[in-house]
Amino acid sequence: MNEPTAEGRKLSRSFGWLALLGALLVIAGITGLVYTGVATLTSMLLFGWLLLVGGLVGLLHAIESRGTNYFWLGVVVAALNIAAGVVVIKHPEGTAEALTMFAALLFLTGGVFRLVGSVVVRGPQMGWTLLQGAFGLLLGLLVLFDWPHSSLYVLGCFFSLALLFDGLGLIAIGIGGRRIVSMVSERLDETAPTSDEPIKSPEEEQK
Repeated sequence: MNEPTAEGRKLSRSFGWLALLGALLVIAGITGLVYTGVATLTSMLLFGWLLLVGGLVGLLHAIESRGTNYFWLGVVVAALNIAAGVVVIKHPEGTAEALTMFAALLFLTGGVFRLVGSVVVRGPQMGWTLLQGAFGLLLGLLVLFDWPHSSLYVLGCFFSLALLFDGLGLIAIGIGGRRIVSMVSERLDETAPTSDEPIKSPEEEQK
């Protein structure tokens, strides 16, 4: 009786921590939407450090696997990651401008392909595809026309929205998980025999 209860408490506590982490991500996302410039620079610095750390880990892994056919390939990839990480950390503004331009071109090309594809194919989802293509094309043009000033808020806005939705998802999982654990624990308490009831032997049950 005590063991399921203890396990239920552990699970409930774990889901509670998950919900708390989600709340922190939501707060960070809302703060980033308010201060998009700071969020952009923060995301660039995080991106640079991830590249740098990933490159160092890849270099160590390549050194450990020296003598194999993939040694030099691992060294080259690790060196590129390290160099890219150093460049991003030293020049976060320039990196944000380059990535914003790349994102605008992706929006433009994606929107054009969706528009042309929906007109050519004329499938059952033509209206929805046309709307998606028009939205992507319009978003790409807006970002491109305001470039490089758009680099101060576009990436930060995307980064903050990602934090916000991830946080909301974690909160939903945490609250839902705690409810499920509570329902299962209550069900086990209802079906478990009380300590006052004597345990009957099979012979007594047959009588």
